Amino acid sequence: MIAIVGGLIAVFVYAMFDRRQPAIIVKEKPAVRYINFPGETNAAPSDFTTAAEIAVDAVVHVKTQALREGTGNPFYDFFFGYRDSEPEPVVGYGSGVIISDDGYIVTNNHVIEGSQTVEVILNDKRSFEAQIIGTDPSTDIAVLKIKANRLPYLIYGNSDVLRLGEWVLAIGNPYNLTSTVTAGIVSAKARSINILSDNMAIEAFIQTDAAVNPGNSGGALVNTQGQLVGINAAIASRTGAFSGYSFAIPVSIVKKVVDDIREFGSVQRAILGVTITEVTAESAKEYNIDRIEGVIVTGLRENSSAVEAGIERFDQIISINGIQVNNPSQLQEQISRYRPNDRITVTIIRNNRERQINVVLRNPSGGTGMIEKMQPVEVLGASFGEVTSLERKTLGISNGVKVVQLTTGKFRNAGIKEGFIITQINNTLVSTPSDVEKVINNIQGGMYVEGVYPDGLVAYYSVRL
Repeated sequence: MIAIVGGLIAVFVYAMFDRRQPAIIVKEKPAVRYINFPGETNAAPSDFTTAAEIAVDAVVHVKTQALREGTGNPFYDFFFGYRDSEPEPVVGYGSGVIISDDGYIVTNNHVIEGSQTVEVILNDKRSFEAQIIGTDPSTDIAVLKIKANRLPYLIYGNSDVLRLGEWVLAIGNPYNLTSTVTAGIVSAKARSINILSDNMAIEAFIQTDAAVNPGNSGGALVNTQGQLVGINAAIASRTGAFSGYSFAIPVSIVKKVVDDIREFGSVQRAILGVTITEVTAESAKEYNIDRIEGVIVTGLRENSSAVEAGIERFDQIISINGIQVNNPSQLQEQISRYRPNDRITVTIIRNNRERQINVVLRNPSGGTGMIEKMQPVEVLGASFGEVTSLERKTLGISNGVKVVQLTTGKFRNAGIKEGFIITQINNTLVSTPSDVEKVINNIQGGMYVEGVYPDGLVAYYSVRL
């Protein structure tokens, strides 16, 4: 009886204290959920065939040839004469883009620089001898002309509206492989890589990751509609071959340079006349600037458009005609679109207060007129202009004649660059373009040219006539 009573008590106590809930079965969620995204209406195109078909026939193969003559030592050549051996031909190659149906072609200046003959081969294998209409070392642009009509050509796009990440195509002739098309995206805009040696160089490249190699120079960068948005000009490489990034001159600059060369024979350069530096956190603190944007004016050119308009040192330029500029390349790109005597609005910040200044742009000589193309001395392939009083004072010279433009000829073959100021020819002082012609007309055989570059570098050249 004691055992039975004890068992009953145990059962009763267990029933009172056991309050467990009924089991609930829970279905686990998967670690990864798979869903279908809706279609993106602005997604990248699945192929680039339409753009490639539009552009490929308008991109040409450019072949150049130059003759290397003399010993390479100007002092030896001048005093002991030139060797009688035949000059050696030097062959180069690159690309170009047809921009009109009557045969105008744009390419890089470095593709045709120093060449004596230029051959253009179309995509349909036709070949033409090309005439160099004009060059602009400051932007690395050259314009050619062939005698042909009804040619396929590219229409200008708008490089200003290109967006980072947008697809583009590079078309050219790398390694003499004609009509090569590669694709990439816009990696950066208004990029300066310091490859142009001209003293007024303008670098505001479109950076892409489209594969570009030697021979692509002068070729087309097109958008997905087949419109020209840039001229391929350079690559970033330690080996000489493509290694990730390529650079193109934006069509906004190309169009202006081409129009100037076709209309005036030379580029009508407008300058603001300021020395600038980018605004950074460090410079903002140094110059007591509240807003980190734009560029700082660190110097002013005498008698420049900036001085005339009232721009001062340490002003902070933030926009040109309402277009924001945040580094020197962007400012140069905007100013390069205008001609002398054009009026622009410059927005500045002075003493942390924003204001707008109206500026009338001037040419490099300090005037507002167009610089007409000088008649070249044919054998030299050069156009000459007068040296300003400011240039003479800055360089410490009393006379001189400036080489304002070079085409195929003796000066280019001798290594003379545009901007060179000739002070003497065969120990005869020259002060005007007519002085140069008079001296040359009385020379037979060769001449010894002495002068100075705008950066102060004194140079001597031996030129064979």
